[in-house]
This record gives sequence, structure tokens and C-alpha cells, in this order.
Amino acid sequence: MKTLRIFIAFSILLTIIQACKKKEEIPVIKSTPYYIRMTDAPGPFSAVNINLQGVEIKGNGSTNAVMLNVNQGMYNLLNFSNGLDTLIATGELNMTKVSQIRLILGPGNSVVKNGVTYPLATPSAEESGLKLQVHQNLEAGVAYYVLLDFDANQSIVDNGNGGYSLKPVIRTIETALSGSIKGKINPVVSCFVTAVSGGISYSSQVNANGEFIIKGLPAGTYTLTVTPVSPYGVTTISNIIVTTGNVSNVGTVNI
Repeated sequence: MKTLRIFIAFSILLTIIQACKKKEEIPVIKSTPYYIRMTDAPGPFSAVNINLQGVEIKGNGSTNAVMLNVNQGMYNLLNFSNGLDTLIATGELNMTKVSQIRLILGPGNSVVKNGVTYPLATPSAEESGLKLQVHQNLEAGVAYYVLLDFDANQSIVDNGNGGYSLKPVIRTIETALSGSIKGKINPVVSCFVTAVSGGISYSSQVNANGEFIIKGLPAGTYTLTVTPVSPYGVTTISNIIVTTGNVSNVGTVNI
């Protein structure tokens, strides 16, 4: 009888040890910090105002969606050009891949041109959102910073009836996987600056000091074209090397 009690007690103890061991072997899933910032490639407007209300991330299948913590409000995109950007959303992701970023807009969007404010129609953006398809693999515990480059010059469509529509052209840039080109023009006049590599172009506009920066460029060799207002001519600089994580400074460009 005593032997039986000892055997039962030993069996219970063994069961408890095995249960604890299994519990310890359950992998701990680390969340991935995720930050989204927004910048702009300027167009022929003095303001482009969008009412940002939400940012949703999808990954590992369309059913896996996470709403980020969003800095809601009205944003003038033209305040965030030439190297400037702003943090719009943050969150923690428990997924290994991001397939889509969805921007949800509210009402009251507008553009300002020649001192006149026009309503900016945003078809479907208030319901289904502006959907940006991405293919981003995530590593647990590593912080990811994504820059949304909103090209106002290509995204705003004149309807010809006193109104404008938003058909967004937005690049998603992993800031740790890209480089930049910066410089300054002389004399200081209004002009666009375009960097081209492999048939793909990236553009910006000089600021009030004649400075420019084009961010989010994949590593490669670029041709830079500076297109100023008349009577100045176009200036081209070839063979600009861009490397990941670095800024290629072309210095002062005399036009």
C-alpha cells in the first residue's frame, strides 16, 4: 500500500514537471513596432488639405488587419516637402508580412490654387480607404519606419468644372533601405528637380532658399534634371551615385 502511494505521488509529480516543461517551450511572439510618416512631392497648389482619420495595416492574408494609433486631423501636404515629414501613425504588429496600408479620409478635403479654395473629392476614400499595396517582410522585435511619399503633382485631377478629384499617387518607402540626393540651385528661382534611374523618376521642388532633397531613392546611378522657370534653361547632372542610408550631395547647381 505504501509502495502504491509512493508510485502515485511520483506519477503526479512527473505530470506536473512535464506540464511546466511544455509551458516553457511555448514560443513567445515578439511584436513589431511600426511607424508611418508622410511627406509630399509638391505640385502647382498653395495647399492640399486632406482629413486623415485612420490607418489600417493588413498582412498574412486579407483577414489579418490592425488599426494603428493615428494622429487624426487635417493635413496640408505641402507643409511636408523637401525632406520634411510628419508622424501620422504608430502601432505594434504581430505579423510577419505587411501586404497593404489603407488610409481612411474624412470629409472637408480641399486644394488651394491662386488664392481660391476648391473642394477635393475623394471617391471611396471615406469608406474603403486609399489602399496602398506593399510587399514588406517583418522581423519580430525590429522597429520599421515607413515613409508615404504623396505626389500632389500627379494625384490631383482637375475635373474642369471648378472642382478637383483625388486619384492618389503614393510611394511607400522603407527609410532604412533607401538613399537621398540633395543640393541647392543658384540663382534662387522656382523650379522642379527630377532624379531618374532605370526609367523611373522621382521629383521634388526647391524651397525658398533654393534647396532641395529627393528622399526614398533605391541604390543606383541617377541623372538629375533641374527645370527652372523661364528664361532659365534646363540643367542636367549625370552619374550621381546613391547608396543605401546615405545622402548624395550635389552641392550648388548653377542654372
